[in-house]
Amino acid sequence: MIQSRVQVTVRYAETDMMGIVYHANYLPWFEVGRTTLLKEIGVPYRRLEEEGFRLPVLEISAKYLRPAVYDDTLDVLTTIRERPLLRVRLDYEVRRGDELLATGSSVHAFVDREGRPVRPPAWASELISRAFD
Repeated sequence: MIQSRVQVTVRYAETDMMGIVYHANYLPWFEVGRTTLLKEIGVPYRRLEEEGFRLPVLEISAKYLRPAVYDDTLDVLTTIRERPLLRVRLDYEVRRGDELLATGSSVHAFVDREGRPVRPPAWASELISRAFD
């Protein structure tokens, strides 16, 4: 299992007329968590793209438990529980301190520039495997 934690602060523009974070704004926080996790294990998304790899979203879900509001400092915990082959599943938790606000998951495929499924590059597979050990 690989985990990463990153903080985000709720911006005013992310709230709705009720003063709470609009539901779609959790998805960019999941992306922040995902790209941070990859960078922390030595697999920066920028390098993947430079080498012709993409990780499009195949599935995404979110469950909202408690509202976040303007200026909250939140932790986004991102977890990869299984070693990826062609696909990678990530799980997310959004927390305000000890309070769980939302959970989610996303599934991504490794594809080339033309959108064809491919295995991740060897260097990335090696770094991901090391992170699991």
